[in-house]
Amino acid sequence: MNKYRNKKITINGIKFDSQKEGARYCDLSAMEQAGIISDLELQPRFQIVERVKWNGKTLRTRSYVADFRYIHDGKKIVEDVKGMRTNIYTLKRQIFLIKYPEYEFREV
Repeated sequence: MNKYRNKKITINGIKFDSQKEGARYCDLSAMEQAGIISDLELQPRFQIVERVKWNGKTLRTRSYVADFRYIHDGKKIVEDVKGMRTNIYTLKRQIFLIKYPEYEFREV
């Protein structure tokens, strides 16, 4: 158990941070096999803030890592499975929505 009380789970050799995320993977995997969605990707990383120099130091890039990315009916979908919305998550989500308008964002 972690601080959010979710239980990690392994499905088909893939480790998930929660049972809810693992169950969603099973749903999406079945949808991909049925041809409903395509190009299912786990843990896609999106750069949301570029590297910057400040006070003589280089501050690293910042990324948002979603749970899933796939294509459905020609639309690019990004999904995040959430049990708890933290302040950092909502900030990263908002920056993602601004930087990547070509994706439809879904929270499950």
